[in-house]
Amino acid sequence: MNKKSLLLAAATLALPMLAGCAPVGNMLGGNKTAAPIAGRAAPLVVPPDFALEPTAATMTRSTDASQEQTLEALFGGIATRSAAERSISTSSGTAEAGIRSSVGDPQTITVNKGSITRDIIAAPEGDGQTAQAIIPN
Repeated sequence: MNKKSLLLAAATLALPMLAGCAPVGNMLGGNKTAAPIAGRAAPLVVPPDFALEPTAATMTRSTDASQEQTLEALFGGIATRSAAERSISTSSGTAEAGIRSSVGDPQTITVNKGSITRDIIAAPEGDGQTAQAIIPN
C-alpha cells in the first residue's frame, strides 16, 4: 500500500511538470494548434471600371456658421469673464507681434536676480565643499 501511494504521489507531481512539454502533449493527443495560423491574404484591388462619384451631401462643404455651431455645442460658447480678468486683460495692453522671437534679445529688460542665483545655476553637479545630500536609512 505504501509503495502504491508513493507512486501515485510521484505521478501527481510529475504530471503538471510534463504538461508544458510539447512532445508529451503530442503523445497524449494534444497535437492540435493552440492559435490559428496567420496567412497572407491577397491584397484588395479596386476594379478599373469602378467609378466613385461623390453624392450631393458630400459635395457641399460645411460653412463657417456650422463650424461655429459645432464648437458652441462642444465647448459651450464664449465664457463670461470675471471683472478681475477683464481688468487684467485691458490694463496689460496688446502684445507686440514678434514678442516670442525678441525675448532672448540682449536689449530685453529683465529682472536682475543677483550674483547668488548666477552662482547656483553655474555650480557643478554633486556635493559641494560644505553641503552634502545624504539619504537617511
